[in-house]
Amino acid sequence: MPFPVLKNYLARLSHQTQASTSVWLDDEGRALGRFFNCTMTSAFQPLRELGSGKVLAHEGLARSVSKADEGLSLWRLLDHAASDDESVELDRLCRMLHAINFFRQPEAEQSDLYLNVHDRLLSAVSSNHGHAFQRILDALGLPIERIVLQLPTVTANQSWLLNYVADNYRRNGFRLAINVNSVNEAIGLLERLHPHSFKLDAGNLGDEDAAANFVTLCHAANIRVVFKRLDTPAALQALQRIAAATGLPIVAQGYLLDKPLSSLAFDEARIAAAA
Repeated sequence: MPFPVLKNYLARLSHQTQASTSVWLDDEGRALGRFFNCTMTSAFQPLRELGSGKVLAHEGLARSVSKADEGLSLWRLLDHAASDDESVELDRLCRMLHAINFFRQPEAEQSDLYLNVHDRLLSAVSSNHGHAFQRILDALGLPIERIVLQLPTVTANQSWLLNYVADNYRRNGFRLAINVNSVNEAIGLLERLHPHSFKLDAGNLGDEDAAANFVTLCHAANIRVVFKRLDTPAALQALQRIAAATGLPIVAQGYLLDKPLSSLAFDEARIAAAA
């Protein structure tokens, strides 16, 4: 493991039990955490280049491992959290678990980690978004430059909030990805926020020519376009047409390519699906 501080932290955790700490290790070495009566851990879904199948990043996803709430997602937990403070607490716990579970694996060496920011968190944090997580990463000796925080789609009247939050995250050293509903929405944010990545729904592209032009525009601006929710052969065919039209590599993520798993190691046969 190339992160000695994290290695020492995990060694200490291995001697602790669920009763003695809010974060502990299971028999497989995964970090687990507790939120109310739910035990949380991490799953990771790759972001791949179509054609080569090369993994560029992984998105961290919260998963429940409790018998009562098996499979409960981060979003459902946040939606039902009783207060803003509890939402912030859960969000920070999940980010910490994802960072630990990601960087403890040797396959993480050449990959970035994408982490979601729930829309409730945009207004729940009073100031200096990202500062607490930046301190956690520093304490664990983990590279903040390998983290990309994914901001949610917002309404037009929340535009000022997105600007404020994005500025705070950048000040704390994070790169940003922005989820958008359409190419037109993304174009409106491109010059203003210039994120590291935009994430568009592969199953709801609409005008393929517009999407191809946007990919070309972002490539020139050194911005990655990620087509998320690639779940059907029809969506894959649309992305292949965009790749042919632009002559550029297309990055995609979805169940057609990979299921979210706790391990970053992947089946080589999956690469063929990205061709």
